[in-house]
Amino acid sequence: MPDGGEVLFLDGVGEVVVSIGRSGLSLQHLHPELVSSCWSSITLQPKLDNKIKFSDVYAVELLDKGPICGPWNTRTVIQGKKNIEMHRFVVHGGITRTRKCPSPWVPCEYIFGHKDLKTCKNWFERLMACINNEGDRPKNLMVFVHPLCGKGRGVKNWETVAPLFGRAKIKTKVIVTDRAGHAYDTLVSLSDIELKALDGVVAVGGDGLFNEILNGILSSRYKASYPPTPEGFGYFGSNDNENCEEQTRNGLNCSMQTPDSVDTTFPGNSTKCDDHEPLLSTSQPTGLEIPSLKQDHLVSFPNDWFRLGIIPSGSTDAIVLSTTGERDPVTSALLIILGRRMSLDIAQVVRWKSSPTAEVLPTVRYAASFAGYGFYGEVIRESENYRWMGPARYDISGTMVFLKHRSYEAKVAFLETPDTNPLAASAEDYVTGAQPLQSHQRRPHRIICRTNCFVCKEASTPGQNSEDEVADSSRTICENPKWVWSKGCFLSVGAAVISCRNERAPDGLVADAHLSDGFLHLLLIRDCPPLLYLWHLTQFTKKGSDPLSFKFVEHHKTPAFTFISSHDESVWNLDGEIFQACEVSVQACRGLVNLFASGPEV
Repeated sequence: MPDGGEVLFLDGVGEVVVSIGRSGLSLQHLHPELVSSCWSSITLQPKLDNKIKFSDVYAVELLDKGPICGPWNTRTVIQGKKNIEMHRFVVHGGITRTRKCPSPWVPCEYIFGHKDLKTCKNWFERLMACINNEGDRPKNLMVFVHPLCGKGRGVKNWETVAPLFGRAKIKTKVIVTDRAGHAYDTLVSLSDIELKALDGVVAVGGDGLFNEILNGILSSRYKASYPPTPEGFGYFGSNDNENCEEQTRNGLNCSMQTPDSVDTTFPGNSTKCDDHEPLLSTSQPTGLEIPSLKQDHLVSFPNDWFRLGIIPSGSTDAIVLSTTGERDPVTSALLIILGRRMSLDIAQVVRWKSSPTAEVLPTVRYAASFAGYGFYGEVIRESENYRWMGPARYDISGTMVFLKHRSYEAKVAFLETPDTNPLAASAEDYVTGAQPLQSHQRRPHRIICRTNCFVCKEASTPGQNSEDEVADSSRTICENPKWVWSKGCFLSVGAAVISCRNERAPDGLVADAHLSDGFLHLLLIRDCPPLLYLWHLTQFTKKGSDPLSFKFVEHHKTPAFTFISSHDESVWNLDGEIFQACEVSVQACRGLVNLFASGPEV
């Protein structure tokens, strides 16, 4: 019986004793002194592992009878032959990494052979049963492929990883987008029954496509109050529920969203977004296999079963780099196939007014990485004129916006909590004329978010996974919060949800931002001489530097903030998407969605 160990031939190695354990296959060389240098199948494997974990195996297949490569100069039953015809099966997995870098992941193939077909079939069936017992692996996915992002990398990257999904027997409904808003409208038009048929949605594109998918999923399915606002802000709705009463006692306004009071339409200017997404007609069938479900079983967020994935193909891919540490399509595909899971904070952005003279019309958008105003917004707007240049357009537009050196008068109020950085320059210091943070002052030790991050685990809430307990489980609860106002002229105002790593900023905008701790990192960059601002910007390009230590920089860790400007063309950058707004409220929604990821390893 296989469980007791059985001699099989492993291609490129020779005879091995194979046994099945609780967590994987155990391998033992029968003739270790005769190991072959013929590594035809075990791709990039420096040495044979003694164990292949089931958690790293993504597929098992029966193969036709074919050659097995044996050891050189062998004296075994192969009788000196380099190859011998055998019945075979292959184990796809045993994920390895290169010696130079612990990532990206590299899929390996272990081809086993035996003279008896029945023995191979027996092993195949036993291994399939073990793999099927691995929980959390997706079986049905909707995949949106952006054909134009990253100079056309979307389609090419999907063609590269699609065979991996096929081997893993994962059903994929692939939609190649043909216009902006395609992914958003497709997901909005899905019924809850259709969405329940999916284990997740995958974006083959950049941050812009992911943002469109995120908004399509959450726009009608996330039920929560608007972000809290400071007393006297003026916009608030019904506050007769318990949550709003509690916020009122703490001096906060609570605005409740209702179906008739909120505009969740994806903006028309998304035709210029980084991920030009198309939309399917709502009457067009999705082609999904729909299980028998009750109509009244509504889908809400957060929940414990639905996940989002990204196969990086964009210009910056900040979300992938911040959540996996790698900008590699194969690594991301394997994380999806193997069912890795981690929760991710999302920023809920409510626009109250698009311009100072516009009517008050609350519009809700969601961002997974960053919301930025001033320099950040103008760079995105300017870059639309140079889209034909690809990723280089950000360098050109960034230079042009920098040379203008434009500042914006605004007021920002944020919730101050005990977790706020004690060395961050206080907004009250600027108002009173007190000395702000100096660049030579030491900042607290930074705890970087990694796989199995204890900070994110401590911030998580038990019971968050139940759809019956969803109401406001994603809101960060702070004891005795108070609002702090910061007023003046700002070169930029930004809120990082995650570190926002990218190839130009290896540590990101905020190196110690965590993926699921329920906080935003509010960055207020006050007006300063151009050379100082350039010095600040160049620090982002240097790994290990501290670009937030300048005295004209305020860095506040907060669950929510409100922004007010009288500028007629106030533009925000939401995950690389343009969003015009002069008055907004933003809050962190802790662990609102789940990703097919496990956090950066390095």
